[in-house]
Amino acid sequence: MAIKAVRVGSYEVTEGGKFLIIAGPCVIESYEMLLKTATHLKDLSSKYNFNLVFKSSFDKANRTSVSGFRGPGLEKGIEMLGEIKSKLGLPVLSDIHEAEQCARAATVLDVLQIPAFLCRQTDLLVAAAQTGKCVNVKKGQFVAPRDMKNAVKKIVDSGNENLLLTERGTTFGYNNLVVDFRAIPIMKENGYPVIFDATHSVQIPGGAGDASTGERQYVPTLARAAVVSGVNGMFMEVHPNPDEAKSDGPNQVPLAQVEELIAQVVQLYNTVKDMPEIRLPAPGQCKQFATL
Repeated sequence: MAIKAVRVGSYEVTEGGKFLIIAGPCVIESYEMLLKTATHLKDLSSKYNFNLVFKSSFDKANRTSVSGFRGPGLEKGIEMLGEIKSKLGLPVLSDIHEAEQCARAATVLDVLQIPAFLCRQTDLLVAAAQTGKCVNVKKGQFVAPRDMKNAVKKIVDSGNENLLLTERGTTFGYNNLVVDFRAIPIMKENGYPVIFDATHSVQIPGGAGDASTGERQYVPTLARAAVVSGVNGMFMEVHPNPDEAKSDGPNQVPLAQVEELIAQVVQLYNTVKDMPEIRLPAPGQCKQFATL
């Protein structure tokens, strides 16, 4: 399926190109933790030959509880991510929640990420697009994959075709998410790369009452399935000690174990990326193939 080439920092995301991995802690807890995690991930990117974008949120504005840890905020967070970018030479990504944050965030960030809950917020999408930076739009848990064409149109009509779409599961309520892997080829029909969020897809929203929980043991299963389904990259949250993390600990991959997961998904991607696409006829179109 043909997609447009998208610039992410110094990288180019293309169909069949080098695999993109967006990884890092859910939220900025300290500069020291950011540096430790980013350094390890950068070493793995050299070892396994994938393009790495380092991510961490300067503000988790959509916490379950009003008392949930949110991070250092825009100014301090951007400053720390800028130091990581400068020191390690990595492109960086963080969430934005308000249109007013976009211009300041774009002075440092290579990718502005639209959180899933905000993927329909027109002013936010337009402001992010107008920075000229790559925009990664997470599909809302409540949005059908085909309806993401509307988010794409808002960004493209604002003069920016440098965009990614990310699948992160669908909610039917009752503290659960379900991944429908048809969403990947459906969203690729928009003509832009699709990323799979392997860690938020195992989240159990609000499952702990005043916080979300998750089932990280299923991250490898979903990650491998997504690669076979045709994603152009993987999003995963990684933490040195997830059980002590201040946000989304139950979903995050332990830093000491992320190499095994990365090695598998990159190997699998390199195996399947050049396989020819099998296109079966849609209902009502079989007559043109009835040759037997």
